Amino acid sequence: MRTHRRASRRKLRTVARSTAALAILAIVVATVCGWLAYRALELRAELSAASQLLPQLKSQVLAQDASEAAKSLTLIRSHTLAAKSAAADPLWKAAGVIPLFGPNFSALTEVALAANEVMDGTADPMVRVFDSLDADALTPVNGKFDVGPLAEASPTIVDAANTVSRVHMRLGSIDTTKLIPQIAEPLSALTSQLDELRATMESAANISKVLPSMMGENGPRNYLILVQNNAEIRATGGLPGALALVRVDQGSVELIDHSSGSALGKFDPAVDVDDVQTTIFSERLGKYIGDVNLTPDFPTASRTAKEMWETRYGGSIDGVVAIDPIVLAHILEASGPIPLDEFGGSAVPVGLPTALTSQNVVPTLLSDVYRNFKTNRLQDEYFAGATQAIFEALASGQASGAKLLKALSLSYEENRLHVWSDHDKDQDVLSATYLGGSISGTSALGPAFGVYFNDGTGAKMDYYVQRTVQLIEVCTNNDYAEYKVRVRTTNTAPADAASSLPVSVTGDGRYGPPPGSVQTNVVVYGPALSHVDTATADGQMVGFGSHKHGDRPVGIVTTRLAPGQSSEVEMSFVKVVQHNDPALSVTPTVQEVKDVMLPIEYARCR
Repeated sequence: MRTHRRASRRKLRTVARSTAALAILAIVVATVCGWLAYRALELRAELSAASQLLPQLKSQVLAQDASEAAKSLTLIRSHTLAAKSAAADPLWKAAGVIPLFGPNFSALTEVALAANEVMDGTADPMVRVFDSLDADALTPVNGKFDVGPLAEASPTIVDAANTVSRVHMRLGSIDTTKLIPQIAEPLSALTSQLDELRATMESAANISKVLPSMMGENGPRNYLILVQNNAEIRATGGLPGALALVRVDQGSVELIDHSSGSALGKFDPAVDVDDVQTTIFSERLGKYIGDVNLTPDFPTASRTAKEMWETRYGGSIDGVVAIDPIVLAHILEASGPIPLDEFGGSAVPVGLPTALTSQNVVPTLLSDVYRNFKTNRLQDEYFAGATQAIFEALASGQASGAKLLKALSLSYEENRLHVWSDHDKDQDVLSATYLGGSISGTSALGPAFGVYFNDGTGAKMDYYVQRTVQLIEVCTNNDYAEYKVRVRTTNTAPADAASSLPVSVTGDGRYGPPPGSVQTNVVVYGPALSHVDTATADGQMVGFGSHKHGDRPVGIVTTRLAPGQSSEVEMSFVKVVQHNDPALSVTPTVQEVKDVMLPIEYARCR
């Protein structure tokens, strides 16, 4: 009996000890969980507070308010430092190894560390050089730009860009499939924001590295300016009808010569262009400067244009810059109206403006000139006069540096501005950017598509053409992606275009298409290593030209439209290796880019 009671007491003591242990464990667990919850709320609050201050900081930077930007930066850094401190808590770190839920703690730690690193390595240094990067300091004085401050700030800008790129890569490597939505979604949003910032910082870093030398810091440079006419479309924008030669030296800019495509004439024998592109785009690439950009590869077009100019006029070309009348419209928005009081020593003809503005420069150069001048010579003289007037106004400082920078930035975003350098050090930087216009550079990374247009009418009918381009994802049952590229084209010319429009606009049937009709070669580039599968026109299967440019497949379909007609071309690309979202590049036309490039249509199978 006593033995039984002793055993019972032992059991009770064991139960009591176990219960006490469980209670203590529960208290410990509850305390730990409570502490982790507190840290999580603290992290979230600090990061949220920092995030809410970012738009304010951005506005202050754009407004060039250095003192207020510095105050905002101090507040933001206090929040990111507090978040970093919370993430350094020993219990929080230990929680990162907990099975299943641990990756969420680790991910939030990375976000806190990333926010602080971006502030220390990017925002803080950029604000320190803020005063030296005053955009208005770039306003030319007596034709000279002062790029010295930009050269001094370049190492800081490059370091800041490298920091953003490094942090973006680190956050992008986190496996979001193991995270709860409350953490995965903010992480994805932050990564997306950093990707946008990374692109901006990389562009700024690249410009800071090459602009001083390209502006003649180390000696004079000669640049050939191609003014592309979008009314006669070419892959990079339009026919290079007006040409100008600009010399820069120690920031001083001087217009020293101008010419036209018709003045250079035909090259026989043709300038040498590689066999692959000659096969795709014909021997015209090397015969006429107006056709050098039938290829969308701007470095190829630039090298050919350089050789043509040097052959005709001698001298040495250090680089090529391409713009179009829409770029001029952006510049005129910055400068205000530019008088054009004389033409060839006499008054400007009736029907043409006496001052170019951001509103009238596009219709004037792409349409009205052809209605008023019947010969190429008179048209070329007008283009030359307009180019010189705009250049002289800019060199005089009529457009402030800040407004001019905004105009050029917008032109870059719209893919209307391209630059090539014959100096390897500069070109190595340019070729890695969209500014360089290479079909094998940045624009070809990941699943990249390109839709380019080349006129087949031999005239200026593209002023009346409306286009849309859309990338459409297709569901597949394999490891590869598949996409359709849809191009819709409409000829909006008047029904009586054959008689109501000048011969210089319609072409008068000289190259095949009847007057008033528009013929276009639609050239579609797919991602590297993918394949062109099929092509349709208005729902019917059609034959198409199939080529390879490097590792990228190229499909070509020709359309011909009478006034009022529309067509829809679709081209399918299969075996697309996809690690990132797709990207699309399109020939800049007379239309606004937002009206041409429709949003990507993703498949519902995602």
